[in-house]
Amino acid sequence: MTDTVRSDDSTSSTTGPPGGSVATRPAGAGTTRGQRWALAAILLLALLVNVWGITTTGWSNSFYAAAVKSMLGDFTNFVFGSFDPAGVTTVDKPPMALWPQVVSAWIFGFHGWSLLLPQVVEACAAVFLLHRTVRRWAGENAALLAALVLAVTPVAVTVNRSNLPDTLLILFGVAAAYAVTRAVDKDASAGSATKWLAQAAFWIGCGFLTKMLAAWMLLPALVLAYLFGRDSTWRRRLTDLAVAAGVLLVSSLWWVVLTSLWPGDKPFIGGSEDGSVWNLVLGYNGLGMLFGQSTGGGTDGGAGGRPGLLRMFNLNNGGQISWLIPLALFALVVVAVAGARRALPAADEPTAGTDRTRRAGWLLWGCWLVVVLLVFSYQEVALPYYTIELAPAIAALTGAGLVVLWRYYQKPDGAGWLLLPAGIALTAVWAWMVISRDTSWQGWLRYAVAVVAAVAVLGLLAARRGSGALRRVAVLAGVVAVVLAPAVWSVTTALTAGKALATGDTFTAGPSQAVSLGAGAPGLPSGQQLMTIMRTGELPSGRRIGSADLSAEQRRMLDYVRRNSGDAEIKLAFEGGSVAASTYIIDSDTTVVGMGGFVGRDPVPMPNQLDQWQRDGRLAFVFSYSDIKMSFGPFGPGGTERTKWVLSHCTAVPASAYGGKTAAPGQGQLKIPNFLGSSADTLYDCTRR
Repeated sequence: MTDTVRSDDSTSSTTGPPGGSVATRPAGAGTTRGQRWALAAILLLALLVNVWGITTTGWSNSFYAAAVKSMLGDFTNFVFGSFDPAGVTTVDKPPMALWPQVVSAWIFGFHGWSLLLPQVVEACAAVFLLHRTVRRWAGENAALLAALVLAVTPVAVTVNRSNLPDTLLILFGVAAAYAVTRAVDKDASAGSATKWLAQAAFWIGCGFLTKMLAAWMLLPALVLAYLFGRDSTWRRRLTDLAVAAGVLLVSSLWWVVLTSLWPGDKPFIGGSEDGSVWNLVLGYNGLGMLFGQSTGGGTDGGAGGRPGLLRMFNLNNGGQISWLIPLALFALVVVAVAGARRALPAADEPTAGTDRTRRAGWLLWGCWLVVVLLVFSYQEVALPYYTIELAPAIAALTGAGLVVLWRYYQKPDGAGWLLLPAGIALTAVWAWMVISRDTSWQGWLRYAVAVVAAVAVLGLLAARRGSGALRRVAVLAGVVAVVLAPAVWSVTTALTAGKALATGDTFTAGPSQAVSLGAGAPGLPSGQQLMTIMRTGELPSGRRIGSADLSAEQRRMLDYVRRNSGDAEIKLAFEGGSVAASTYIIDSDTTVVGMGGFVGRDPVPMPNQLDQWQRDGRLAFVFSYSDIKMSFGPFGPGGTERTKWVLSHCTAVPASAYGGKTAAPGQGQLKIPNFLGSSADTLYDCTRR
């Protein structure tokens, strides 16, 4: 794990805690052929785990897939990220992450795999850019380890194999970290540092237009790294930060301002309470996430488990992201203590500039990890796949941390040499605990990790005064022990993933998570029924939602709608949100809309707008509830008000009219959550009379 300096960088490579000494090598020492081959192998691995079988994974998150199809056909829909082809409502995020998918679909055609191709490119780019970032700070071997860890993080592989916006968010975050690392380089001129810092702000602004305030969580890390890592006067550093703040505001808010000032018709901003993009920023994608006041998406905030300090280690999140958090935190503590004591296993004192650069790296990645970890641990809405935002920091700290522990191991005096075996043992113990939660899924893996970790620890203990060959074998075993469990989970996920799950809430690696959501209560599906819906997209009624193809009955109903809708623009509107409507948008060219936004909670359209649609001859059919009681729920009064309007202004179409099934009198109806397609069961003719 000795450090190697990049051949293309003008500064020396260092690894170690701030405030201590470190061995450095002159610029131009270059990487070895083995290291270059190692990087190529890691990038190939990243490519394979993300691209393998994507032609068979279906449409992934149907909410975003339907939006891409709608955006393909209209410029206004493209600008705002409209969910439906009629431009009634947008998705509940800015459209930045969808734009590359639209371009890919425009080039290759609208297919599930064409939507995922940009995700694969973004994921591999993030791994490569993380390597380049860590290499400038901590050396080639640390960079290789960091790239490997990011490539095999289970939640990263799962998200990268979907069309979720988080993949692009991670790329922008790593790009910002790279720019800050360049800005604090001891050889960077004052003007160059300012430009690099401004570029970092620009990338965070792009992240804001991908997932809004989730990107701004990284700002404390970037600011601290520059403030305490840049070798210049305080006045200059504060001026540079002011410049970066200006760039941040422009790059973050240009789309927000454009949306607010748009002169013509535009879609309702999905996820907002009033159609205002500012409400989306401060509500669902801001404070709503923190305090559970979300109005647009995340109905299952409990999917991440109960808020608390150990949430990232629980059953829901543990197998997704937590494998190396103990090791990353362990390395961070070692560095902090060593920095405070100014004790580091190396031979010579670095220059002040090198010391600042090294400090900046630890502040950058350490603050990234701690801030995001605390936010995700305590915010109310925290689905497991959100935790991908922790992955780059964990990877960087793991890579640099292992190199630091290796240096301590090589130090001839003191007890610091025990830190490396302790770190490996800590990681193996936690892996054993995570795997043991469900031994029916890859249960053998805990024994494999234990054996390899034992070989590494015992080998390191025996090789303390032994040969170099034994040390190398022990260190290699240690690296394998550290990454084996997450790597197996990631590779298994890539190899066994079939058609994508029905909803975005279920994008996780490893064994299937138990679903509660009130399952088994009177009138609600059982836990097994909910899992079947999530896995297959098929409701107990036979209707299909999400990524599933339309059933024969649904196609017959759609044919009936097309034959009898005349010249109405909106052929079919669905009550209960986008999940039910998305299947029709994806599988047909009929203009279908989902009323109420993502889960039916958005106040669009409301009865006055439905009245206008009907008077203008714009609306033909609505698929809604036969019993108004089924519209009651936790998603606000909008669905109930729309249902009342439909019952009083439209005529129910017998299922026999289009060859559908009619429920037997008195047959109980299960209440399906809106984010799984809702319990809507009746087609209504709302054409103008």
